[in-house]
Amino acid sequence: MSALAANLFAFGRLLRRAGVPVGPSEGFAALEALRVIDIGDRRQVHAALRATMVHKHEQFEVFDQAFQLFWRDPEAARHAGAMEAMEGLRNQPEKMPPASRRLAEAMQQNRQPPTPPKPPEERPPVEMAMTVSERERLQSMDFEAMSAADIALAKQEIRKLVLPLDARPTRRFRPDPSGPSVDLRATIRASLHEGGEILTLARRRRVERPPPLVALCDISGSMARYAQVLLHFLHAVTNDRDRVHSFLFGTRLTNVTRQLKARDPEVAFEMVSHIVPDWSGGTRIGESLELFNRQWSRRVLGQGAVVLLITDGLDREGAKGLADATDRLRHSCRRLIWLNPLLRYEGFQPKSQGIRAMLPHVDDFRPVHNLASLRELVATLSGPQPGRRMAA
Repeated sequence: MSALAANLFAFGRLLRRAGVPVGPSEGFAALEALRVIDIGDRRQVHAALRATMVHKHEQFEVFDQAFQLFWRDPEAARHAGAMEAMEGLRNQPEKMPPASRRLAEAMQQNRQPPTPPKPPEERPPVEMAMTVSERERLQSMDFEAMSAADIALAKQEIRKLVLPLDARPTRRFRPDPSGPSVDLRATIRASLHEGGEILTLARRRRVERPPPLVALCDISGSMARYAQVLLHFLHAVTNDRDRVHSFLFGTRLTNVTRQLKARDPEVAFEMVSHIVPDWSGGTRIGESLELFNRQWSRRVLGQGAVVLLITDGLDREGAKGLADATDRLRHSCRRLIWLNPLLRYEGFQPKSQGIRAMLPHVDDFRPVHNLASLRELVATLSGPQPGRRMAA
């Protein structure tokens, strides 16, 4: 039973890394629940742990994914292809699955402290003229040309990016003694304590907060290499600010907002791979945007949302319904930014039907193929927002 308890508390630490608040009390309650059920029945164990360790309905899906990962999901092999595409493991040596590696780390005891590094030996000065630093080289390197080691370094740089959007006024007000407007209701309410005499005027100020950010990312075969890196950018943004909604589309549209909220990137991308069935497949941009407009636009595009549309515009269905879907999306948000990796070519021309159908309905048309383009995007979104314009 001691081994079971150790594994159970290791599972609780995994849930905390995934964003589920699990403390010692939940762990002891789960251990007591396992004593009164048939521990050989996986369904009973799942129900007992979820009943004692999860307190909110919206956390059930995260718990279910973590349970499958930690307690050796026999179906995990089906999702290996998507994980390889997202994590860039095709050119790396084989390694343990994230769940098994975390379990081994959690079960380690008497871990020896790392030995302090030896002081570096003095070396003769090296002439650095006419050389380029590794970081500068990485900034301008195309994601598609990066090796597995370069991709790993790029992911570390992406996690440092911060995406502050300009605050927008909302309909709500907050009390403020130096506010610009008088709060008549609060003034009258305060006068009731003074026999109806108005001694002071209560004032208020309009609440300002950044607008929602919605990302629609293409994960088709032509975009797989870029989507692999951009998912790390979306994960970093999701964990840095609130009201971020992420959707992936290839032949169908998938909402991955809840999965990307997990703090641990490996846990987040493993959960994404379980629910995205069309990674590196075909592309139906028009159908995906139409489905988003019909099912999700009213839920996530309120209060002046900014939309990032990440795709190369190469639609398998031609331009069927693409112009109307893009136009409706444009009129549902405050700003529509199209990020296209094909703009890395100097001689780029919008010759495909999909690109020509979408281009007149976007506010901004920008490249997204290296770290420098991502930094330019962050700088653009962080600065003053320009007025609406139509692309040429």
